[in-house]
Amino acid sequence: MISTIEGLRTRLAEARGARQQAGGLGRSPIEGARQQAGGLGRSPIEDARQISDASPPPTVALVSTLGAIHEGHLDLIHLAKERADIVVVSIFVNPLRFRTTAEFEAYPRTPEDDERLLDSLGVDVIFAPDAAEILPQGNQTTKIGAGDLGLRYEGRSRPGYFDGLLTVEAKLMNLVNPDIVIYGERDPQRIFLVRRMIRDLYFDAALETVETVRGDDGLPISTRVGMLEERDLAAASKLPAALDAAASNADRGVDACIAAAQSSLMGEPRINLEYLSVVDPASFLPVDSDHKGPALALIAASVAGHRFIDNATIYIG
Repeated sequence: MISTIEGLRTRLAEARGARQQAGGLGRSPIEGARQQAGGLGRSPIEDARQISDASPPPTVALVSTLGAIHEGHLDLIHLAKERADIVVVSIFVNPLRFRTTAEFEAYPRTPEDDERLLDSLGVDVIFAPDAAEILPQGNQTTKIGAGDLGLRYEGRSRPGYFDGLLTVEAKLMNLVNPDIVIYGERDPQRIFLVRRMIRDLYFDAALETVETVRGDDGLPISTRVGMLEERDLAAASKLPAALDAAASNADRGVDACIAAAQSSLMGEPRINLEYLSVVDPASFLPVDSDHKGPALALIAASVAGHRFIDNATIYIG
């Protein structure tokens, strides 16, 4: 596990050099099929910098996480290994994403368990810096703004959340220079904003997503789910049920599907609903009342002091 930027650069150079000597694996979504090639007779750092025409550079996938690795992360890593020659997993509890210092400090951290699991999965580089390494100026760092969309939905509930998220994701992309970045679909607003940032800032990376991994209760697998008591877990399981109700009534129009979702949550005092919205996937703005076609139903709520977000693709009309 690497904790410094200099260590990351050195380890990446070594990994790129070793992969290039062995030949690329031919799994890049950008570069296409790789050709086998012999060693170049240089140091790993020189191999990473001097690219042979006969042996294209190995491709790199980045999976950024907050740590506390769980089953929901595993599919991201498996896809990364399929798509790229080198897999980098970052573990960074980003203080810019939390509303209070107490929330930041309470977030679970399991570095030893994470390292053992990621090593067993064959992850090439585990980058786990502390806040001083990535954000030496703290909250005064130069930030990337999410714009008006960053003030909606999750951004309204968590002011500054997306600015902090995009800032750190951009830092990681600059450091790793990945060919592909991989995210789970649990937070489609994050995916929309990161994809837009990649386009607007000319990052040379593809973005792929992995379907949300769910438990038997329908809830997305996450660190927060494991922190709930049984009765609170039962209450939280009504959130994906509300999305199912929205999808089942989407053929009756936007208002009907929202009303059905709200009705399914009535009578559950443990749920504090923050928002329930239906948005156009192309713009991430609320759909018009006469919208027909694909849409995203978004929901966020607190249960026992823990926030949960979820979404479902629905077809209106």
